[in-house]
Amino acid sequence: MELELAGNTVLITGASKGIGRACALRFAEEGCHLRLVARTAADLERVQADIASRFNVEVAIYPLDLSVRGAVDTLMAENADIDILVNNAGAIPSGFINDIDADEWRAAWDLKVFGYIDMCRAAYANMKDRGGGVIVNIIGAGGEKPTPGYVAGGAGNAALMALTRAMGATSSRDNIRMVGLNPGLIQTERLETLMRRAARNRFGDEGRWQEFLDPRYPPGQPAHIADMAAFLASPRSGFTTGTIVTVDGGSSAR
Repeated sequence: MELELAGNTVLITGASKGIGRACALRFAEEGCHLRLVARTAADLERVQADIASRFNVEVAIYPLDLSVRGAVDTLMAENADIDILVNNAGAIPSGFINDIDADEWRAAWDLKVFGYIDMCRAAYANMKDRGGGVIVNIIGAGGEKPTPGYVAGGAGNAALMALTRAMGATSSRDNIRMVGLNPGLIQTERLETLMRRAARNRFGDEGRWQEFLDPRYPPGQPAHIADMAAFLASPRSGFTTGTIVTVDGGSSAR
């Protein structure tokens, strides 16, 4: 299927690894020019080099910590011309409510929850001035079926789902679409980090992290999410806004 994305400029946060990197490759394959954001310059440079070796698109990188006050404003002022924003930065730690202290909770939300909010606010204003655009928030299925062992993440994801639905409900009047994408368990470094934390909290041994994975329902791949993100951002999904698409292998329904 031709997605009609060629020539668009796409800004992707959390773009150096996992789902973000997969999204960068997928949009590059579609002929999009990229602005890639993550904390670590070396990781971004590797993605940039990989894309340059495979696709004839422009790739600019921005090593930034979006949880730092003012970082989003600076980034978006330099990238007011983007057509598509893919919010993907941030990993909220697993654990029960007393496992995560106030500082850790706030730091995680500063990057993911408030980071997404700030990015949406700035991108929406720029897109409205330019005549339209698309915002894709990659959130997480933990917000659909919150559990006590992922309380900070579930609550944060639920908030971002509400934000996406609220803004996307009327964004079409400004020729802007806003959609959410909820991955389930995806085979990334982030998944292993979350599972190791959970194993340490429950068993006192992070080496037992694979016990949290059900072999009957293996994790998905980053490409599964990247493919859906590209479709949702494309004109082929032009009547989709204010909604959340879940890609989790059925886990939210079990």
